[in-house]
Amino acid sequence: MPNQALVKDWMASKVVTITPYTTLTEAHRLMTEYNIRRLPIVESKKLVGIVTRGDIRGAEPSAATSLSIWELNYILSRLRIKDIMTKDPITVHPDTTIEEAAKLMLEKKVSGLPVVDENDNICGIITESDIFRLVVKTWHQD
Repeated sequence: MPNQALVKDWMASKVVTITPYTTLTEAHRLMTEYNIRRLPIVESKKLVGIVTRGDIRGAEPSAATSLSIWELNYILSRLRIKDIMTKDPITVHPDTTIEEAAKLMLEKKVSGLPVVDENDNICGIITESDIFRLVVKTWHQD
């Protein structure tokens, strides 16, 4: 039953993370390489923020800029994730039910939640896709 399922059973436990000092360019590269839409940000093993593909797109210069490619590359190489990340993101614990996580996502209008342990160490991430996977699996069992 989906409303009794726990986050720990459906989350992705292999999470690509970055630090607040990662460059915008590197974060974009990682998102593209791993085909992911969000990167949790950790410092000293603790979750301190999150950045999404939309955040990165919003921080990149417009195509209508009058800057040269060298000037753009210089600016992008100096921009750090700490300048654009969402600090103290909404999180859930591994024993949170999928129902609670889904309600939280709807209420807060987010499509993914970092999963943290009692010490705020990241141990996974749960996304809309994970919840859809559970729904589809449940429907196919009936």
